[in-house]
Amino acid sequence: MTLRHFAKASLALAIVALTTVGASAAEQKTFDETAFAAVQAQGKPILIDISAPWCPTCQAQKPIIQKLSAEPQYKDLTIFEVDFDTRKDVLRKFRAQVQSTLIVFKGDKETGRSVGSTSEEAIDGLMRKAL
Repeated sequence: MTLRHFAKASLALAIVALTTVGASAAEQKTFDETAFAAVQAQGKPILIDISAPWCPTCQAQKPIIQKLSAEPQYKDLTIFEVDFDTRKDVLRKFRAQVQSTLIVFKGDKETGRSVGSTSEEAIDGLMRKAL
């Protein structure tokens, strides 16, 4: 195999791998009451991510959530992002008092919550409670 053929084959494999990972990633969206209710009604797993752009703990959680949500077991997970500074109505709804709060649901039932965790293992354990 020539170097050119090897490079083309490697590129093709990389494209397939990236496409496969993207297809299995959890869906992320800004919190919307109607969309949240629809996902709950379908009985799907949900992660509520309450964060603030100025929060270092929240910023540490983001890449962990991104990494984990790309795993195949989380393909049906919907992640709703809630801005701590502007969505006080949502904070009241979920009884969340601080940023860096993660809440998981399986359909309409809350199955777990975490505040301030930046451990990949702990966040993964929390997310699994939604499955």
